[in-house]
Order: sequence, then C-alpha cells, then structure tokens
Amino acid sequence: MGSVQSRMEGVLARLLPPASVAPARLHEAMRYATLEGGKRVRPLLAFAAGELSGAATQRLEIAAAAVELIHAYSLVHDDLPCMDDDVLRRGKPTVHVEYDEATALLAGDALHSLAFQLLGEHRLADDPQAQLEMIRTMALAAGSRGMAGGQQMDLEATGRPLELPELELMHIHKTGALIRAAVRLGFSCGRISEPEQQKLDRYAKAIGLAFQVVDDVLDCDASTATLGKTAGKDSRQGKPTYVSAMGLARAREHAEALRAEAHAALQPLGARARRLGELADFIVLRKF
Repeated sequence: MGSVQSRMEGVLARLLPPASVAPARLHEAMRYATLEGGKRVRPLLAFAAGELSGAATQRLEIAAAAVELIHAYSLVHDDLPCMDDDVLRRGKPTVHVEYDEATALLAGDALHSLAFQLLGEHRLADDPQAQLEMIRTMALAAGSRGMAGGQQMDLEATGRPLELPELELMHIHKTGALIRAAVRLGFSCGRISEPEQQKLDRYAKAIGLAFQVVDDVLDCDASTATLGKTAGKDSRQGKPTYVSAMGLARAREHAEALRAEAHAALQPLGARARRLGELADFIVLRKF
C-alpha cells in the first residue's frame, strides 16, 4: 500500500498543472485538493485489480490517477456551502475555505475534466474499443446514474429516515459507483476473462457498500482529529446513515457481512486476488 500511495503522489503531482502556470490560483487549488492527503483507496484498488489482469504499471498509473481526480473533485464539491458546508477535509481547511467558493467550484470542474483528458490521451488498452468502454465506465460512475445521482438522493433524504434498501440504493450510486469503476478500470488495463470480470464486479460492489458503512460507523465513533474531517456532522445535519437505519452494532455486523461477501467473490481467483482481499480487510477494519 505504501509503495502505491507514494507512487501515486508523484504521478498526480506530475499530471496536475503546475501552480506556476496561469491561471495560477486555480492550478494551486487543484493541487491543494488532490495532493498530500487521503488514503488513495481507489488507486490501490485499480492497482490490485490490474495486478490480477497483468496490466502494465504505466497504464495503471494513468487509470488510477483519473479515478482519484474524479474522487478529489467530488470532495471539493461535496464540501461546498450549497452541499455539506464543511470546513475540514483530510486534516486541513476545505478548498472553499482556503481559497474561495468560486475557485473551489472551478477547481472541482477542472479536476473532473482533467480525469477524462487523461483517459483520452494515453493508451490504456490494446483494443481502442476497450478504452472507449473505460471512458464510458468512468462517465457512468461520475454522472447521474452514479456519484452525482447518489449525491442528489442524499440531499433529498436529509431530515427523513430511509429504509435499508433505499439507503443501499443511494450509496451504490454515491460511494459504490466510483469504487466499482476503480476496479474495472484497473483490470481493463490488462487482460481478464468475462467470468473473472463478473467476480471482480461482485467484489467491488460489496466493498463499495462496506466503505460507506464503515464511514458511517466512524462518523459516530471516531474523533475529528482521527478522521481529518468533522466527526458527527451527518447526525447533526439529519442525514440518513447506516447507523441511523440499523444502530451501531448492526452496522458493524453489516460491514463484516459485506467483507465476507467480497472475500467469497474473490475465492475462485485464488492467490492472484490476494491484494484485493487485503484491501477489503483494510476498508472494513480501518480506524480513519
């Protein structure tokens, strides 16, 4: 993990526009939003899936960077006053606090565009049609049938309780879609059979939900200093969470069940899927 995280810090620093190039303030904000922070879970997943499919490292770097740029953009927009109105992210002031609201909005827009630029200008698959499918995968994960749609569901659900099926539908879109895309882009940089793709997609769906369950548990359980973002904010804002729907103990059990589901999906793949299994453990057992 440390090796991939360190590698991706360098890759992202290289691919992001330098802060010295005009418009300097925008480029500085883009770098502030993306560098020096975060667990890099999505790049880790892309690399682990790519390892299973025999993908070249150079291809994985670009695919992983594109997913992480989409994730960074989503956090910048998530924290805006019109959304979650948060002041802390990754242990430092959010982008609109450090710069201003308009610059934060543009930084998010530019990170989103840069992700698709990377997917379009680098050769990531042997077959051009396969690379077009990668771009489509990312677009679906980021759009109204993915992350943006999930955020809209989240906004509409604030202040009212959700039943578990509604909550899972929301987070399949809001959190799970980009995690599934990270796995798919990773294995698409190499070669893998259709049955293996289906197993990896089942794995990714399970850990995408597990990631959100654990996030909700930590929001109740951990401190602001540990999380690097404001703890307990979801509860105070009346947002529906797995903890509000199930209680803390059952939410923890649900995360464990999803972890087991992820491991079961990987089991037929044997030792080749070891890193993906370790990442499922990390996602569920993490404390931050």
